[in-house]
Amino acid sequence: MGSAVRVLAEATPATRDRYVDLLRVGSLAVVVLGHWMMAAVTPDGVGNLLAVVPALQPLTWLLQVMPVFFFVGGFSHALSYRSLLRKRPGGPAASADSASADSATSADSVYAAFLRARLQRLLRPTMVFVLVWGVVALLVQLLGGGGGLTGVTLRLVTQPLWFIGIYLAMVAFTPPLLRLHERYGWGAFAGLAGAAAAVDVLRFAAGVPYVEFLNFAFVWLAVHQLGFLRADGRLGTVSASGTGSTPSTGLRALRSLRVPALLAGGGLIGAVVLVAAGPYPLSMVGMPGEKVSNMAPPTLALLAHGLWLVGAVELLRAPAARLLARPRAWRTVVAANGVAMTAFLWHLTAMLGVYGALLALDVPLPEPATAAWWAQTPLRLAAAAALTAALVAAFRTFEHPASPSATTPAPGSGPLAALGATLCLLGVLGLSMVGLGGLLEGRTALLIAIPVSAPAAVAMTLGGWLLVERAGRGAR
Repeated sequence: MGSAVRVLAEATPATRDRYVDLLRVGSLAVVVLGHWMMAAVTPDGVGNLLAVVPALQPLTWLLQVMPVFFFVGGFSHALSYRSLLRKRPGGPAASADSASADSATSADSVYAAFLRARLQRLLRPTMVFVLVWGVVALLVQLLGGGGGLTGVTLRLVTQPLWFIGIYLAMVAFTPPLLRLHERYGWGAFAGLAGAAAAVDVLRFAAGVPYVEFLNFAFVWLAVHQLGFLRADGRLGTVSASGTGSTPSTGLRALRSLRVPALLAGGGLIGAVVLVAAGPYPLSMVGMPGEKVSNMAPPTLALLAHGLWLVGAVELLRAPAARLLARPRAWRTVVAANGVAMTAFLWHLTAMLGVYGALLALDVPLPEPATAAWWAQTPLRLAAAAALTAALVAAFRTFEHPASPSATTPAPGSGPLAALGATLCLLGVLGLSMVGLGGLLEGRTALLIAIPVSAPAAVAMTLGGWLLVERAGRGAR
């Protein structure tokens, strides 16, 4: 593995934005660490440390970094989709006549190929995770288990899949939203942000039922749209080589920081005002028993939080780029990016496995937030990290995408790919809600007012993936 990483790192093109890779793996690492730290496990179940110690909730303004991951996703999706467009029949290399004749059908084909490439990297490790845990859940129930921490585990391990579902939606909406971005620029982002604000007005001021769920789209797609702006250099650019060599370069560097500074400052002030004056809670992650959550569904306060995070990470772009120019630092990022999704999928398994082992060995679990609990925390974190590393070693091969198809997607394949992506999105979100407990009893959860069981959710995901694969491959 070490030699392969070295080869990949040394083959990195000079034009690659290495900071994006650091943000991707760094944001997932912060989420993993946050989940490990927030888990307040006792023999009776799993609680939330932030509910036990509310004074810690301001830390979520630093640790809730999912907006950064979705922002980076927008940047990567824009580059990837545009690259496929350039290679299509009728692209820049083709004549004007052929470009006009083939434009509609080639755009369809590009969309299918884009979805297939993106979904492979997401769904291959995800479906292995789901199938392994599905077998475990079935065996547990057949053997008469499923109570205590085991039952809690079967419900919890699939909850982070909501992130995969939202990301799938971002992939599916990339082409139309990218066209809006190319036409309206900041106006496209403003439209999504304004829609998110309107939803909250209808929700809190007018009491319109169910309207809040629209913000699963508007808030996260607005953050995703910022990635498009970054791809076009509209958030400012900073040279990695330094900014203080001459007065002119120093002035350019200061100007390049203007937009990130406005995002960071405006977003932070907006979030503070909304939390202080509105119905929004302090925590930027969901809390048990709260009437309003900033996360589920997302709120305007979470969007403001996302703006300040995006601005903050962009302000750090230049020094981070200088660091990543060092071979050892870049090799570390390359190695981590190769297993980041696998680690994310299995990190709760590892954490709950550690607690399960402690209970099985009759090791006392101190009350959360006590001195004894804090003293035990470094050992629990180290054990969870070690177990996650073992699980990554076992399953990392599934994170590598399959070889690109040697064929071109057929004309008209776009709608089939879109249908498949929709089924995948609904299936993954349904599975994150229903969990894997109670398989034999047919346990369900409501997904857009429709009861969905775990087997049905898995079937939707697999069926949708098959459709995307079929559309993206084309006929041989």
